[in-house]
Amino acid sequence: MAVIDVRYFAAAAEAAGVDGEQLAAGSADEVRAAMITAHPALAEVLGRCALLAGGVRVDGTDPVPAGVTLDVLPPFAGG
Repeated sequence: MAVIDVRYFAAAAEAAGVDGEQLAAGSADEVRAAMITAHPALAEVLGRCALLAGGVRVDGTDPVPAGVTLDVLPPFAGG
């Protein structure tokens, strides 16, 4: 199986109950679905999160290729 490394930050890490894990590579939508399947509480948070694959924002059918690190970043407040 081709995998990606997922890193959760702030509220996303709290909802997932982990700071990181490995999931199957695929489209951004497929990876989102896999995250929610593994951690149902993420359903409340993921809609507000940005997904960055190798530092580039991805969404929808954008590919998240094997070997990349995907950062799950909720909105941050402050200045």
